Amino acid sequence: MIYLLGGSGYVGHAYQALLTRKGIPFRNLRRAEVDYTDRDTLRDAILRDKPEFLINAAGYTGKPNVDACELHKYECLFGNAVVPGIIANACADTGVPWGHVSSGCIYTGARPDGGGFTEADTPNFTFRTNNCSFYSGTKALGEEVLAGKPNLYTWRLRIPFNNIDNPRNYLTKLLRYQRLLEATNSISQLEEFCAATFACWEKRVPFGTYNVTNPGQVTTHEVVEMIKQAGVSDKNFSFFRDEGEFMHVAAKTPRSNCVMNSAKLAGVGIAMTEVHEAVTRDLRLWQRASA
Repeated sequence: MIYLLGGSGYVGHAYQALLTRKGIPFRNLRRAEVDYTDRDTLRDAILRDKPEFLINAAGYTGKPNVDACELHKYECLFGNAVVPGIIANACADTGVPWGHVSSGCIYTGARPDGGGFTEADTPNFTFRTNNCSFYSGTKALGEEVLAGKPNLYTWRLRIPFNNIDNPRNYLTKLLRYQRLLEATNSISQLEEFCAATFACWEKRVPFGTYNVTNPGQVTTHEVVEMIKQAGVSDKNFSFFRDEGEFMHVAAKTPRSNCVMNSAKLAGVGIAMTEVHEAVTRDLRLWQRASA
């Protein structure tokens, strides 16, 4: 049996669907029933239910975007930096291996050679570099809290998307925002992300940190063109002149736009679809939200 924390969120729902589809018993641990933010409470629950593995998809992202984290700093810091440490201690107490959904938004840009950041690269969009959003800062702190912990997978997610219209979906955001910022990013197809991360446990690959993004990189303009070609929207997309105008007009905090290298994941035999192919496929299968 699998323990799932944060199952009510955007990523958590995808994990529920994956485990259900695979016929794997799991318990969606709700804080209202079991306060997993308390070490003793979580430890006692684990000892009682004896899960084989725990997935932590809980965290604070802010709605509708990371700007909200600037207004809810306590919740953001607690959810992204403190709670992972609590879970780590409870899992260490009970000997249960686990996986933590982290974020690639602790990086900005690309490596000096133009390549994507690897798991060995020091995050450069953090409180320590003094250039980040509060959200990214807390996610980087969360990874610091977990550094060196045994029996742990740290999975870095980046800008999730799929074929279903949803306010949390990157493609939906592009469709709904009035103006867009041109940027180059690595992104994660939601269902592929969940399948790839769970495959880490199923295949018993070495514990550690993995960038779980679709291979390659994509620009905002490229995705907009794919949206038009798929016939999903004939909107006349407009763009900010540059990041300076974006920050002055539309944003309260800097955004992470970065390229990541997912070769480590591929190296343990877990493949994800090339990013342009994945976006094109999901747009071809686009499901609009019901009115």
